[in-house]
Amino acid sequence: MARRLRVIRRAAGAELSRLHDPRRVAAIVILAVVFAVIGAGLLARGEESGADARAYWAAVRIWLNGGDPYHPSGPFLPYVYAPWMLPLFAPWALLPWEVAWFVWRGGMLVAWLATIKWAYERRPLATALAVLALSFPIGANLDTGNVTLLLALGLWVAQFTEARLAGLIWAIATSMKWVPAPFWLLLAPRARTWGLIWLALAGILSVLTLPLTIIQLQALFGFGPRPPRLDYLVLLWATVPWLWSHPGALARFDPRAWPASLGLLRRQTGAWLSGWTRDPGGASRRARVEIRAFLGLENRGTG
Repeated sequence: MARRLRVIRRAAGAELSRLHDPRRVAAIVILAVVFAVIGAGLLARGEESGADARAYWAAVRIWLNGGDPYHPSGPFLPYVYAPWMLPLFAPWALLPWEVAWFVWRGGMLVAWLATIKWAYERRPLATALAVLALSFPIGANLDTGNVTLLLALGLWVAQFTEARLAGLIWAIATSMKWVPAPFWLLLAPRARTWGLIWLALAGILSVLTLPLTIIQLQALFGFGPRPPRLDYLVLLWATVPWLWSHPGALARFDPRAWPASLGLLRRQTGAWLSGWTRDPGGASRRARVEIRAFLGLENRGTG
């Protein structure tokens, strides 16, 4: 017992010593304020929240009963994703709505907090500022239950998992929204290859379900003019693992480094142009290598 108490005291002392770091204190304050504001907003919305999640839930039930999920009757938004994705929602949609909504939003919240923990342990203040910058789209997704936050969390996981699963996650996210397509660059080389394979298979599935796919496209583009989808900005949260693992790339966002970066860019551009006149092929190869290195795509693992 005495040994256990000593361990607890040392752990508590270590945590208290961290509070003397003003950057960590600022991070804690920022996160506390953001969590409080988002929590208050969700409580204020009450039963009015969950419109998008309810659309997915209702679409599966309408489909299982032989109806058209793209033109639902009642107080439901239309389902606008590929018809072959309906079975993906089915295990969850078979739950009663109150249970399904609790599982859906609760799962998103727990997974998001887990990613915050990972990021905070490495860069506390940068993590808090990222959460603050994305607080509106994150809060909006938690309010409506839109699948975009789940896609962002999936793209986060894809950067740590094996190639086939990582490629599958990216392909599903891209098939649903297309906005996640550029996140292909964050995957490991083999995962990028698998992502293209899975995306091709998704295209084949859409062709095989062509009558419903045409209806889906009609429903998707039949909304008319829509305001800018600021909730899609939540996908930027999926860049955190890559940025936190590439300090050099993160430093490029520091305004103090911009003059030096611009000077280096001018010198490199001049070198590329002069090299191009002498050896176009070699200059092109060197440019590709330097661009890949700038994006952090060199020396990646094969998993």
